[in-house]
Parts: sequence; structure tokens; C-alpha cells
Amino acid sequence: MYICQMSRKLPFIGLLGILLLVSCKEDEDTSFLESYLGPASIAYDIDLVHSDSTVIKINLKAKKQLEFQNGDNEFPEGIEIFFYDEDGALTTTIRADRGFYIKKDDIYRGEGDVQVENFEKQQKLSSEELFWNPTRKKIYTEKFVTIQDPQRLIKGTGMEADESFSEYEIYSVIDSRTIIPGEGK
Repeated sequence: MYICQMSRKLPFIGLLGILLLVSCKEDEDTSFLESYLGPASIAYDIDLVHSDSTVIKINLKAKKQLEFQNGDNEFPEGIEIFFYDEDGALTTTIRADRGFYIKKDDIYRGEGDVQVENFEKQQKLSSEELFWNPTRKKIYTEKFVTIQDPQRLIKGTGMEADESFSEYEIYSVIDSRTIIPGEGK
């Protein structure tokens, strides 16, 4: 009877021993299982055109575009956005050293040396960061801005304007002065 009880316990003891051996091995490197966070695609010499009834309204250009899985885009070598009026004439440009598109918010962000120019009103804006919301047709920033037109030079912090930079509001004006004829040319 003793042999019979021992033979029943033997498989259980063997299974317990195997489990102990398996549980004692070193942790495996699972870093290769981590999600890839880099770009899903890379494109060069981007030239996107938005038109209405065959008239170009917006033209976006970039030397390089990185597109990510979530739909976001990065323009590491700069971005240029051109705005046109209803007749197809160029009215405004936005240029930035580096650009981003955040899909979930439908927002473009330019950073570095950001320049906006309205050719009709001869207005120029410079800042280190600027956002463009194509849905609201607004450009804005909370950063320092300098705006110059033929008569004035205005410096301030925070600004909102329509996307053509025809009408704008500076939240906190720091300095504003009249430009003397011949100055800055």
C-alpha cells in the first residue's frame, strides 16, 4: 500500500519540480515587442493644394513630411502655407522653420523663425511659435510677436488673427510706435 500511494504522488512532485525550474529562469528581453513610435511614412517635396471650383485657395509646401500612425504630421525641414483670394491671387504666406499637424485637433503649429506676410496690407508678423486652425480660419499664438506695416511697428505677447492676417488683435501690447519714412529699408 505504501508503494501505491507513493506512485500517485510521484507525478505531482515531478510537475512541481518542472514548475520550479521554469519559474526560476531569467527575465526575457521584451523590448522588441514595444510599439514603434516613429513615422509610418516619410515623403519629400510635399505640395498639397486645396481648391474650390478650380481656384486654388491654400497651398502647403514642405521639403520633408513625417506621417505618424495617429495621423499627426511633422515637417522637420520647414513648412510654407500660401493663401489665395477668390480670384486666385496670392494674399498671405506663413513660413516656419519646423511644422507640425495635430490631427485630433485639426491644428497646424509652426515653430522657430515663424513669418507671416499679408501682401495686400503690406503687414508682416514674426514670432517663435504660431498656430493655424483651418476649421476656424484663425492664426494665433501666446508667444511674443512683432507686427510691422508701412506706418507702425507693434510688439506684444499673444495674438489672434484671421488666416489671411488682414485683421488681428494683440493681447498685451508691449511697444508700439510710428515708423519714420525711410526707416528699416
